[in-house]
Amino acid sequence: MDAAAAVALSEAGFEPILTGTFPFDPSKYMEWYGIDLAKFKIITLSIGVKAFGLWTRLYAWRPAEVAVKKYRASLLFTDEQTYKPLLKYRESLRIIEYIHFPLEVVVDPKFKGSGLAYGEDPYIMERYGKFPLNIYWKIFTAMLPRYMRRNPFEDANAVLTNSKWTANVVKMVYGGEPIVLNPPIAPNTEASPSPSVEARSRSIVMLGRFSEEKRYHWVVTEVMPKLIKQLPDARLIIFGGATTRTQINYMNRVAEMARRAGLSVNVGEPGGAAINIVPNAPRSSINSAMDSARAFLHATINEHWGIAVAEAMARGLPIVVHKSGGAWTDLAEEGLRGVGYSDSDEAVQGLIRLLSDDSDFKRFSTAAMEKTKGLTIRTFSDKLKEIVAKI
Repeated sequence: MDAAAAVALSEAGFEPILTGTFPFDPSKYMEWYGIDLAKFKIITLSIGVKAFGLWTRLYAWRPAEVAVKKYRASLLFTDEQTYKPLLKYRESLRIIEYIHFPLEVVVDPKFKGSGLAYGEDPYIMERYGKFPLNIYWKIFTAMLPRYMRRNPFEDANAVLTNSKWTANVVKMVYGGEPIVLNPPIAPNTEASPSPSVEARSRSIVMLGRFSEEKRYHWVVTEVMPKLIKQLPDARLIIFGGATTRTQINYMNRVAEMARRAGLSVNVGEPGGAAINIVPNAPRSSINSAMDSARAFLHATINEHWGIAVAEAMARGLPIVVHKSGGAWTDLAEEGLRGVGYSDSDEAVQGLIRLLSDDSDFKRFSTAAMEKTKGLTIRTFSDKLKEIVAKI
């Protein structure tokens, strides 16, 4: 999203200076997303260790301040809430804040009972609810108020967010209504004519890093055993990034849990097993699997947006998502363009519909591709330029 914003601001006549907490290679963005960042100046913290990435978010303002002072920047576009130290430049600095999710919900006790506070939100608890990551999270939230701005509707010139669902949370927290600007699909994500239903098998694709909040463990223990009882030839292919020790450990745990559930498991290239786990796959393999599958399953609860869901939709692959978050409100459009579920039984029934009913598959495939026509970087850029012109 930030890369797309840089392109949009460049087109609007600005000279974007990219700032971040870790050094990064701009050429990778061309490789991964098809976005050329090579011409932009870059300022980052001199931190090489990414193990404490959450904590470094507290200092995202530091490289931004260097850019403001060195280049006399007149506009700050940020998707971090920790820019309180930069407010002293407000007289000459316009600020656009893009909110992925308001962190106040998980740190302010007054939001207990909202279902989104720490201890209540599955998205947070799946990842940071257990030792030692719960300690890691508590230290982060204890330090957060020192650097977090108070209210974006008072401290920024424009407040944007990624989905209607997040917009409702933002309004609950701050009382203001943000502008919803959906993130674009990467330009190099191929939107292809959907292969015929006859050319597809009863396979399901999942995509995302191997991390607790993706809930692959829930799928292989609660969903797939029930599905295979009704459709014995159904199979699941999980594509996920596994580059850190934590991710690799979780991937291995998912495989072991699937075996204990009595399912056949293959780790490596997709095969004929009930559960196929494919780490660090090239995009070509992912696209090929999507083009031969009949459903894309997303298990995260309260997903703020869901870029992998959008990518599947762009290829005409019908989606099955939890009835929460932006994936449900903005992508599935609450059942209009995708199937929703609240529990494992509903997930199974939704998958059976897409794996067995050709008319349902075709309807949701067409609806998915129509939705993603409005999620291009061109649309995103034009809307952002309109917002900048008004502040």
